[in-house]
Amino acid sequence: MRYRRFGRTGWKVSEIGFGMWGMGEWTGSNDEESLRSLQRAVDLGCDFFDTAWGYGAGHSEGLLGRLVRANAGKRLYTATKMPPKNFQWPSRREFTLDDCFPPDHIEKYVHLSLQNAGLESFDLMQFHTWEDAWVEDHRWVKEIEDLRRQGLFNAVGISTNRWEPWNGVEAVRSGLIDAVQVIYNIFDQNPEDKLFPACKEMDVAVIARVPFDEGTLTGTLTKESKWPEGDWRNTYFVPENLNACVERAEALRPLVPKGMTMPEMAMRFVLDSPLVATVIPGMRKTAHVEINLAVSDAPPLHQDLHAQLKGHRWDRKPTSWSQ
Repeated sequence: MRYRRFGRTGWKVSEIGFGMWGMGEWTGSNDEESLRSLQRAVDLGCDFFDTAWGYGAGHSEGLLGRLVRANAGKRLYTATKMPPKNFQWPSRREFTLDDCFPPDHIEKYVHLSLQNAGLESFDLMQFHTWEDAWVEDHRWVKEIEDLRRQGLFNAVGISTNRWEPWNGVEAVRSGLIDAVQVIYNIFDQNPEDKLFPACKEMDVAVIARVPFDEGTLTGTLTKESKWPEGDWRNTYFVPENLNACVERAEALRPLVPKGMTMPEMAMRFVLDSPLVATVIPGMRKTAHVEINLAVSDAPPLHQDLHAQLKGHRWDRKPTSWSQ
């Protein structure tokens, strides 16, 4: 496992972290299997774990706390996210700070998350939704700094809306945050336009999420793919989206080098960016953990292949189903 500097915090974190959404509430999740997968990740050198109150109303946070206690002698970096008060994902331009993160709500959910995890503090506390218009409302800044002084977390970050990486640039440039979490993959390259340069300028850590485009870049989806009733992916992969995603993935298939899989190619594309501090694929099974973490041992993609993949950029705009 290789390690990268996490922005101005100076932390050295595993370049492949662990996204814990799926084990919080997705269909087919099993706590014992999830804990085995988490422990396998630790054993293989992963030390950055990202969760949220919204992942099963604290359920995923509880699993993270159990993992930390089971590895008391190891330095594991813990990151979670506060839900917006209106519980609306994603945020919309008309949402105000009072709608989403008034000071009393911030305080309440910081304490709830700590209670769920059974931890005294988190390394990183993130806003699960964000609007750059909130930068000017310093009430959240005062509350965050008060809680940080109490030792409840060490750093603060934001998680940007799907396909809106521009809506975080002002937060980065404000100097008020330490990390930004953003969707970045072969299709979603637009963080490179404005967000990544701002993060470089301000020494803000980049957490790259959704490296497989919710499964598209695994190359396993078909236009007939279905998920169990109640699974989030049924509402995301509506026919309009599923068909387009499968067609885009099929266009990539001829580019996958011999001896490499599409998921490996997708992960290596993300890691090719020196501005990415860590990438957090969702993993629920030990086999997936072993396959994904092994990518850290691989060299960068060949320059010609990387250039070809750059041509598969897909600029998308949020819709009623994109969440």
